[in-house]
Amino acid sequence: MTKEQFVKDIRAGIPDTLPEPQAYDTTINHAPKRKDILTEEEKRLALRNALRYFPQKFHAVLAPEFAEELKTYGRIYMYRFRPTYEMYARPIDEYPHRSQQAAAIMMMIQNNLDKAVAQHPHELITYGGNGAVFQNWAQYRLVMKYLSEMTDEQTLVMYSGHPLGLFPSHKNAPRVVVTNGMVIPNYSKPDDWERDNALGVSQYGQMTAGSYMYIGPQGIVHGTTITVLNAARKVGGNNMKLFVTAGLGGMSGAQPKAGNIAGVVSVTAEINPLAARKRYEQGWVDELHENLDELIPAIRKAVEEKRVVSMAYVGNVVDLWERLADENIRVDLGSDQTSLHNPWAGGYYPVGQSLEESKRMMAEAPEEFKEKVQESLRRQVAAINRLTAKGMYFFDYGNAFLLESSRAGADIMGKNGKFRYPSYVQDIMGPMFFDYGFGPFRWVCSSGDPKDLATTDRIATEVLEEIRKTATPDIIGQLDDNIHWIKEAGKNQLVVGSQARILYADSEGRIKIALAFNEAVRSGRISKPVVLGRDHHDVSGTDSPFRETSNIYDGSQFCADMAVQNVIGDSFRGATWVSIHNGGGVGWGEVINGGFGMVVDGSDDSARRIQQMLLWDVNNGIARRSWARNKGSIDAIKREMERTPNLTVTLPNLVDDGIIDKAF
Repeated sequence: MTKEQFVKDIRAGIPDTLPEPQAYDTTINHAPKRKDILTEEEKRLALRNALRYFPQKFHAVLAPEFAEELKTYGRIYMYRFRPTYEMYARPIDEYPHRSQQAAAIMMMIQNNLDKAVAQHPHELITYGGNGAVFQNWAQYRLVMKYLSEMTDEQTLVMYSGHPLGLFPSHKNAPRVVVTNGMVIPNYSKPDDWERDNALGVSQYGQMTAGSYMYIGPQGIVHGTTITVLNAARKVGGNNMKLFVTAGLGGMSGAQPKAGNIAGVVSVTAEINPLAARKRYEQGWVDELHENLDELIPAIRKAVEEKRVVSMAYVGNVVDLWERLADENIRVDLGSDQTSLHNPWAGGYYPVGQSLEESKRMMAEAPEEFKEKVQESLRRQVAAINRLTAKGMYFFDYGNAFLLESSRAGADIMGKNGKFRYPSYVQDIMGPMFFDYGFGPFRWVCSSGDPKDLATTDRIATEVLEEIRKTATPDIIGQLDDNIHWIKEAGKNQLVVGSQARILYADSEGRIKIALAFNEAVRSGRISKPVVLGRDHHDVSGTDSPFRETSNIYDGSQFCADMAVQNVIGDSFRGATWVSIHNGGGVGWGEVINGGFGMVVDGSDDSARRIQQMLLWDVNNGIARRSWARNKGSIDAIKREMERTPNLTVTLPNLVDDGIIDKAF
């Protein structure tokens, strides 16, 4: 397709002539069939809802086709309307637009749906089994059309993938405001998502899927690297560390690369051969193994040789854990990144069943599938317990592993009704990074030029090295790890999809890096605007009691004020787009999270937005963590108040335990 044809297709939105049906591509990793949850009357409603995107002249043809999709897949994806052009992040100038900010958003959307990036691209799912950009292809087409037409005095309103429309606003307002899955709390159980999504009225946006900010597995590889690094430091010793985990999907696929960067032997189980092969072909895992009899000696040999290597076991993780325990293999670090926020719809597959058998059971016998999953979790935890008894350090990586294992009746509870294993946020990420404002800051070069990305790497390095000269001792280690990371980023070949980068930075670091980028765009050192963002998994962006806020101990870990306030504050301080989601990471109904995107174009206006918005985006969370009496946050917010005029934060007064004891 030529550039002119691409532009014409984008501007057309819903085509005036029905496109021909497309063959189901078996080479693509497709979403599993969803459970048959709708009543007959609700199925009629789902079809009526789908057809409202199209003129009446199409209804007679589309109605039976969409009804068949609903029957076959449990959803109406509108495959016929999937564009025939290649889906990837084009240079910003190739998008038809009246607003450069809108063109940047179009680029980010297409990156989320790139088959090299997305887990189930034809079902518009970026990662996590159900983390959707849109519910169907009509929504995609309408959104791209609206973005191509909008001005800097309009805002596109998005309801769970559905474009409500373009509304008059002003140039300082966000160009897009996104909500995903924002249902009434009493209707936020997993089956409520299944029903609402099948009806076409809500979706699970995960975190950066539904907010157009996913940058491929690199988006999590840095966080995973510093988690593994610091977990290894906790274990101590000079031996080569063996790290065992599971999952090679959209987010979990970062684990082998992180293991290599951290300097360990890693073994990652993945049940889906297509996912494992994809990561191997992209260079994110070194070896594929399909047989445990061959894998176990390979593990022993690598550890003995102290050879850094990443191995993928194409099989069920329970079989791997049980074999390691039976063979008395010393495992130093253990975790899990299967999509257990979505255990009944493809996020976790039971042992003893093939992938295809599991998919059939999931759709046709969901209660039996649930029993098999829970039985597998009980077995997996039992094997993990055997290995931790011999010294393995196991941590939950924020995928609801502990939560779902406890619901399955696994032996996962410790004293006082608490989990026997920590969340990685409790032990590592929270006290070492989030409490000080360090989190997953990211950027994308809208030119698509690797030279621009290399320039941003150099700029970020220079900024962090300058900050380090006057940094306090409590953040020197974080700065050193990130300086090392960004210096090595190019060599580690982290780019999949857009020309993007991530590093963990605090408020000072993010603002100074962003301002330096803005100046580089102004001067021409960087050829086109830079898109700033972050993972929702951050200091302020997410309220999640079993992950991001698991190291909040004042009882407010179940409150969502921080995430909601964050997106509201970002929206009027300069974000180009904002999003707020129900679900993400640990599951629908378990978390509220939000994010932003900001286009940095070299203007004075961009500099103002950077200073105002990034300050709030980080320090909202530090202030909340400070009020929860987290020591690192108290210190960090005091430093920020000294540095920033007009910032006044309520600080906690600490009470002696003896006084509390005497009161009862």
